[in-house]
Amino acid sequence: MATIVVDHRSPSAEPVQTPSPKPRSRPAVNPEPARPAITVDGIVIPHAEIAREVQNHPAGSPAEAWTEAARALIVRELLVREAGRLAIDAEPRQDDEGFRETDEEARIRALLDRELSVPEADETSCRRYYDKNLRLFRSADLFEAAHILFPADRGDAEAFAAAAGSALSAIALLTEEPARFPILAHELSACSSSGEGGRLGQFTYDQVTPEFAAALDRLAPGEISPIPVETPYGVHIIRLDRRIEGRTLPFEAVWERIAAHLRESVWRRAAAQYISLLAGKATITGLDFGGADTPLVQ
Repeated sequence: MATIVVDHRSPSAEPVQTPSPKPRSRPAVNPEPARPAITVDGIVIPHAEIAREVQNHPAGSPAEAWTEAARALIVRELLVREAGRLAIDAEPRQDDEGFRETDEEARIRALLDRELSVPEADETSCRRYYDKNLRLFRSADLFEAAHILFPADRGDAEAFAAAAGSALSAIALLTEEPARFPILAHELSACSSSGEGGRLGQFTYDQVTPEFAAALDRLAPGEISPIPVETPYGVHIIRLDRRIEGRTLPFEAVWERIAAHLRESVWRRAAAQYISLLAGKATITGLDFGGADTPLVQ
């Protein structure tokens, strides 16, 4: 729209029109590049179908989720086409939770059952796996402990120093009279456990902070931490009451679980190899298919 400027110096002056200022140019925005069509032997996998599949593939970014969804649908197309070529049909099954297979899923299952030969794991293989992975079959250590918490934000150096000073004063008292721990916990601790004399009940390493766990390792049952223990929550005084060592489960108690794990691992490798063979015979465009490690074969 033009701007009207009136010259008041002369009554007879005509209005003078000046051009409106040019709008500022906006920086160019690069549009998201169009995704290429994905095909398997000329059959297009619609982008809308990939978009629906994305929800089943959580990933670090939308692009990664899209790629994983596309790869999963490529695998499905390869398997469905192969089942059709071999005239494989199957009745859908229903699992223990009430989920029923689709006709397509049933044909894929029947195809893989027919094409994959997976031996059962023998006792020697299970024993070898057990011996190499004993930590997997050991129950966690249990602890019973009590603490006194002086809360402080690690970002506030002054407050944290004050909390540490309070803890040192309490440790000095407990050095003389360890039996006062429940009383001091009730009076001083900012934790809800203060009403229980600071007692935390039973817990494992993974239920406390690394700093708290490390302090437990330095204590024998009945001992009180001689120095304040700093964690993200503040400063603690810890008393270890009891340590219950975890135990390793006997081979006889876990060998069936090991056998199932080994069989599943072999099945996954066999399925991935089989899908790679199918992919090698097909013409796939629009995506670097790579391997076949998708939920369909996991």
